[in-house]
Parts: sequence; C-alpha cells; structure tokens
Amino acid sequence: MAILLDEMTEVVVQGATGKEGQFRIQMMRGYGTNIVAGVTPGRGGMEVAGVPIHDTVEEAKERHPNLSTSVIFVPARHTRSAAFEALDAGLRFVLLVPERVPQQDMLEIIQRARECQAVVIGPNSIGVVSPGKAIIGVIGGRMELMRTAFRPGPCGVLSRSGGQTTTLCYYLTKAGVGQSTAIGVGGDAFVGASWSELLPLFERDPETRMMALFGEIGTTNEEDAAALITAGGFTKPVVAYVSGRYARPGMRFGHAGAIISRGIGTAEAKIAALRDAGVHVVEHLGDIGPTARRILDRL
Repeated sequence: MAILLDEMTEVVVQGATGKEGQFRIQMMRGYGTNIVAGVTPGRGGMEVAGVPIHDTVEEAKERHPNLSTSVIFVPARHTRSAAFEALDAGLRFVLLVPERVPQQDMLEIIQRARECQAVVIGPNSIGVVSPGKAIIGVIGGRMELMRTAFRPGPCGVLSRSGGQTTTLCYYLTKAGVGQSTAIGVGGDAFVGASWSELLPLFERDPETRMMALFGEIGTTNEEDAAALITAGGFTKPVVAYVSGRYARPGMRFGHAGAIISRGIGTAEAKIAALRDAGVHVVEHLGDIGPTARRILDRL
C-alpha cells in the first residue's frame, strides 16, 4: 500500500501554467499521477498537457469533488496564499515545493493545517513518491531516474534532505528493498509535518514493514521521532543515517533547518537518541540498503 498518495489520489497543481508547473505536470502524469486540474488565477479555461486550468482551487474542487491533494509551484512570497486557498477548499494533503518561504508565513500555514486537520509537507520539499503508483513534486528528476531509483515494496522512507531522498531509495532498491512511500519533508527551519507526525501513518499502513530515515543536524526532529518510538508510538523496525557529524556549531549545513545552535541539534545527540530508541543507525549512507535487507530477512 502507501500513505498520502496512490494511483487513485486526485491531485491539483497550483501554479500550473508557469514553466516549472507545466514541465512537472508532464513528468508527474508520465509516472501515473492522477492530476485532474491545475490552478492559475486569471488562466481559467486553458489546458496544460490536457489538464484543465481553473482560476481557484475552490472551482477545481467543485468540478472534481474527490480532489484531495495539491502540489504547489508558486514563488515563495505567494506560498502562504496558495496553501491557505488549498486548505480552505477542504484539501487534506498539500505539498509545498518552493524554498525560502518567509518563516512567519510558514508558521501561519502550519497553524491553519492543524485547524483543518490536514497534512502539509514542506516547504523546500522535493516531493512524495509511492513507487509504481504516483509521484508529486520534483523528486526523482527525469523519468529514467524515477524508474531506476524507486521500486514498490515494504519500506517507508522519510528524509530531511531532498536529493538524498532519491539516493536513499536508490540504495534500498539496489539491495532489493522496495519502498511503500518516500517523503522529503523539506529542509527549511519550519516545515509542516515532522517525522513524529508522519511515522504513525506508516504504522497504520499494513504493507509498510519497516522504515528508513535520512536525518541531518538542526532542530529536534530526530529526537522527537526517537521519543515517539520509545513511547511505543511506532513499533516497526527502523534503520537510519544522520549526516553532519563533522559540522561546526553555527555553520549551516545545506538547509536553513540544518544548523547547530546553542549546542542543540548535533549529529551526536540525534544518533544517541535514535540508538537509545532501538533504531539501527548506520555509519555510512551506502550501508542503509544492506542493513534494511538484513532486517527484512529476519522479520
């Protein structure tokens, strides 16, 4: 199975008529994603690769009552209004691709998502893929890489790094371990759903038998996930890799959210918390596939 996204999920693309939106509509549809509508204010009545364009998400929802998911390709300064529009229209899953979304805007989006009981992934998210079913965002890049890196299977994937989401899946696939759903949660300082909020969704998925995680320095995301596992909120086996072991305090490590501040968010602390929770933490990312394979063989 999968979480959040499968071949039946009806998806709207906000920012559909921009260069990136048009290109990604073709790529996502080529993979099998059920994109039923696009939205660009003032462009209603157009089509992009056969997808009808509407002026608002509300109008798209009226035309497609089962519409549940939005992927947003708009400039960072417009992300708040686009996300609010999707949430207020009743959509239950919103993916934010833009990076450098103003932090106050993102805090307001997070609050609105909680009020609407919706899942927001991102900003600065590479996307979500349920292999063999559907893909949203920019994850995987070109179709050839999508077909090579991702395979259907029993391992859920969560990553704080965009590009490493695909790399992690590639290593799993190379070891013969397919994925149920892989999610790049986003690399900004404030993001929507965290690992501790997404792990329970994988826990309820009967075909997800284990998890693979890519962590990095900054925030308490990994420590919170470890606390959830320790408390029994997630009971399936977990393998993880944490990057940034040699990063100096105060140095940003690729993402706005990957920075050690006042001694909080070090790789050592995250590794220790995960290991204390029973997670198999590997020393090298390339070890994650073989380790996952051994775990599955013992289940």
